[in-house]
Amino acid sequence: MIKRTLYFGNPSYLSLRNAQLVLRLPEVSNNDTLPDTFKKEAERTIPIEDIGVVVLDHSQITITQGLLEALLENNCAIITCDKSRLPVGLVLPLCGNTTQNERFRDQLNASLPLKKQLWQQTVQQKIANQAAILESRGIVAKNMRAWVGEVRSGDIDNMEARAAAYYWSSIFPHLDSFRRDRDGPPNNLLNYGYAILRAVVARSLVISGLLPTLGIHHHNRYNAYCLADDVMEPYRPYVDGLVCEIMESGKDYSMLTTELKAKLLSLPVVEVGIQGRRSPLMVAVAQTTASLYKCFNGELRKIIYPEL
Repeated sequence: MIKRTLYFGNPSYLSLRNAQLVLRLPEVSNNDTLPDTFKKEAERTIPIEDIGVVVLDHSQITITQGLLEALLENNCAIITCDKSRLPVGLVLPLCGNTTQNERFRDQLNASLPLKKQLWQQTVQQKIANQAAILESRGIVAKNMRAWVGEVRSGDIDNMEARAAAYYWSSIFPHLDSFRRDRDGPPNNLLNYGYAILRAVVARSLVISGLLPTLGIHHHNRYNAYCLADDVMEPYRPYVDGLVCEIMESGKDYSMLTTELKAKLLSLPVVEVGIQGRRSPLMVAVAQTTASLYKCFNGELRKIIYPEL
């Protein structure tokens, strides 16, 4: 089942009633001149079981503890935004799988050679998907296709960085000296999209009974989502593709408007190819994280990733 991504960018009251998220608007609820019947009709309800990601993007949003509990019990990821209206926090359930203890142990006991092989597979698919993005835009990527086969266990030659240098210098040919950074367009679009992707991946890891903190490659002591950052790598080009679409549409992308956010928030339902089939990205991520656990417990030797 495809879960919905909900975005709240205005003052709102969010509560729980009959296993439904209830949305009320303060300007309606606090207006004594409006009849109660109108106020009731102005409410919007959404079944909790249909929700996968919630984005809270306004300082005047009130959410009840009961709703938070219900969302987390249903394995929903909750993203909070700062005063600049950019993602700043991620809330995930503590327990998302009935055999979580066993799965934690399998993950913790994974051997170093296995993790190096899994990282090799991850980098190979990331570079292949980046090459596909370039080729779809008429940009030569034969060198990147060749580099896929040169990635060794653990990527000890850092082919990921080599590919990234070429990729980012080529993907936006109309921009002079583009650099991946935290600020400035189109980095604002890329960073927002990656934040949504990270939440989707982290949510799926928890559902698969894995620790998002313990990575197979990333190991920054200050990063609570190292494994999510590992697994999302081959999915990043899907964000890049959305950003390219926005830039080529002729719309002003200097500011991250609500319209542009809506485009990026469609990421979970973007269609991807995985195991020879077309599937929404959120469903594909679930296949990826489920296969990762099977790699940890010895059932599989390869992570299932999407192919562009």
